[in-house]
Amino acid sequence: MRIWSLHPAHLDRVGLVAGWREALLAQAVLAGRTNGYRHHPQLARFRGADDPLASIGVYLGVLYREATSRGYRFDETRILDGMNSTALIPVTRGQLDYEWDHLGAKLAVRSPDDAERWRRSRATPHPIFTVIPGDIESWERP
Repeated sequence: MRIWSLHPAHLDRVGLVAGWREALLAQAVLAGRTNGYRHHPQLARFRGADDPLASIGVYLGVLYREATSRGYRFDETRILDGMNSTALIPVTRGQLDYEWDHLGAKLAVRSPDDAERWRRSRATPHPIFTVIPGDIESWERP
C-alpha cells in the first residue's frame, strides 16, 4: 500500500488509479469494514488525526478531483466522509523528498513523458499534509 504524501497532480495514470484504489482500502480499514491491512504502517498518520475517516475522505476527495480534471471517472460516492474537513496532517520534509525520488524512479521506468514532467517540477504535498522539518517518517519502509 502506498498512500502518497505528494500532490496527486505529480502522479501518472497508473499512480493515480493505484492511489485511488489503495486509499479506498485504507478508508475501509479505518471504517472497520475489513480486517486486512489493519496494522499497515502508512495508516498511522490517519489514525493520529482527530477524525481519521474524515481525513482519508479529504485525501480521497483530492484524488477524485485530480482524476476528474484528467477526464477519468472515479466514483465519488465511494468516499464515506470528510470531503469538507480542513484538518491537516504533518509530514516531514524527508518523507516528501523520499517519495519524490521514489516516484521519479517509477516514472522513469513506466511513463517517460511523465518522467520528463517530473524532472521539470518540484515536490508539492497533497493538500491534507503540512510539511514539517524532519527525516523519513518512522512508518516508512524504505
